[in-house]
Amino acid sequence: MKKLAATVISLSLLLVLAGCGSDGSAGDGESEAHAEVADDHANESLEVVALSPEAAQASGIASDTAGPRALRVTTQLPGEVVPNADRLAHVVPRFPGIAREVRKSLGDEVSAGDVLAVIESNESLSPYEVTSLMSGTIIEKHITLGEFVRDDADVFVVADLSTVWVNVTVYAKDLDRIRRGQKVVITAVGGTPTASGVFDYVTPVLGESSRAATARVVLPSSEHKWRPGTFVTAHVVLEEVTVAVAVPDGAVQNVEGRSVVFVEGSDGFHARPVSVGRGDGEWTEITDGLVPGETYVTTGSFILKSELLKSETGHGH
Repeated sequence: MKKLAATVISLSLLLVLAGCGSDGSAGDGESEAHAEVADDHANESLEVVALSPEAAQASGIASDTAGPRALRVTTQLPGEVVPNADRLAHVVPRFPGIAREVRKSLGDEVSAGDVLAVIESNESLSPYEVTSLMSGTIIEKHITLGEFVRDDADVFVVADLSTVWVNVTVYAKDLDRIRRGQKVVITAVGGTPTASGVFDYVTPVLGESSRAATARVVLPSSEHKWRPGTFVTAHVVLEEVTVAVAVPDGAVQNVEGRSVVFVEGSDGFHARPVSVGRGDGEWTEITDGLVPGETYVTTGSFILKSELLKSETGHGH
């Protein structure tokens, strides 16, 4: 037993000596430990993109200071531009008869009192003039030369298109959130034009076939910018709230399943994980990870994300 114990002690001494240098310093074991720590720092450095100010400027990277922002939480509803029914004139002949002259055509601009047609009365055989009741644009025409016209049907419809109505469809699920006076942004399908307004009327009943209500916006339409028949999207403001920190939508990137914002530091741009909250289609609330006063990247964060991913790929990630 004593001989066995001595052998174990000898082996232990040999192992200790093998782990130390001639001056008693750590050998390969401690070197491996240092290597692991170095690897850890290397992994941390992958979260930083080092760019000189000149390179950042050349890449179009721009920064701003984090701070509060007013957000508009919206919902989108479909709609259509129609003539303003309060500025519409239906022109009906006073007496039935034959159209002897038709002086105006579809799309013509007319003034109040302009002669639109001349009709020979079927009763007196005397001609009389049919005049416009208001200034505007002829949007309907139901008369041709020589045609017999009745005294109970429109021959022209004149509309003042300096203003138009936008009829927005409000589905049953949205009725509780839509009200008169609510702010709304109207965008034509395709992107332009765009205008801001408010709902001035919401129908109190649902349509029999659509089972939806209609909310109305009155828009100015100089130079016929808003043409009746145009389909639009109504961006309805449901809530306006000021948050402590908000960043442009493009500032938030997804890296390895995490939402990150690039924060500017002395050694480069750090990919900072953040928690996001509400958004309004342009700005996103940051609820955690970025505090007021910090400098973050507003433009060019996608470039930094690409550089970060390339760096990780180069390190075998």
